[in-house]
Amino acid sequence: MSTPTYLLVDGENIDATLGMSVLGRRPEPEERPRWDRVLSFCDELASANDEGAETTALFFLNATSGHMPMGFVQALMAMEYRPLPLAGSGDPEEKVVDIGIQRTLEALASRVESGQGAHILLGSHDGDYIPQVERLLDAGAYVGVLCFHAFLHAQLAGLEAHGLVVHDLEEDVNAFTSPLPRVRIIPLDEFDPLKFI
Repeated sequence: MSTPTYLLVDGENIDATLGMSVLGRRPEPEERPRWDRVLSFCDELASANDEGAETTALFFLNATSGHMPMGFVQALMAMEYRPLPLAGSGDPEEKVVDIGIQRTLEALASRVESGQGAHILLGSHDGDYIPQVERLLDAGAYVGVLCFHAFLHAQLAGLEAHGLVVHDLEEDVNAFTSPLPRVRIIPLDEFDPLKFI
C-alpha cells in the first residue's frame, strides 16, 4: 500500500513573504510562484518515496469576506489543487488559514500515530505550525517545508536537526519563471560564477 503525500499551502504567507521580504512590494502576477511547478515537485518527491504516488494538494484561502478569487480558484482546480476557502467568525484577528492548516496537520498526525504513513509538505514560513510539525516528526512522518529558506521562522528552521526537510521555493522547487532579486548564502560547492557574469 502506497504512502500518501499531502501538500498544505498557506498561500497568504507565501505571498506576503515574497512581497515584503523578497521584492519589497506587492508581487505582480508573473512574479508569483508557478503552482503547477510546485505540485510537480511534490509529485516527484512522492514518486521517489513510493513509485507512482501522487500528491493530495490542499490550498487554504481566507474567505471570511464572503468572496473568493474565482479565477484563481478555477486555476488551482485545473492544476489539481483542492482549494479550501475558509470563513471565520469575522474577527479580524482570527487566523482562519492558520487554524485550518493546524487542524489538518493534527488530523494527519493522528493518522500517522495510528500506524498509517504519510508524507507532509507544508508551503509556509510561519511559526504557528511548530507544535503540529514537532508532533508529526516525533511520530516518524516525513515533513518538508516549501519556503524561502532565509525567511523561514527560526524555531521552525531549528527542526531541521530533528528531521524537517527544507525545500527552497526558488532554488529547489524552481517555482518561478525568472530569478528573484534576493541575496542568499551560497555554499561554495554550489557556487557557479557563470550565473553572475
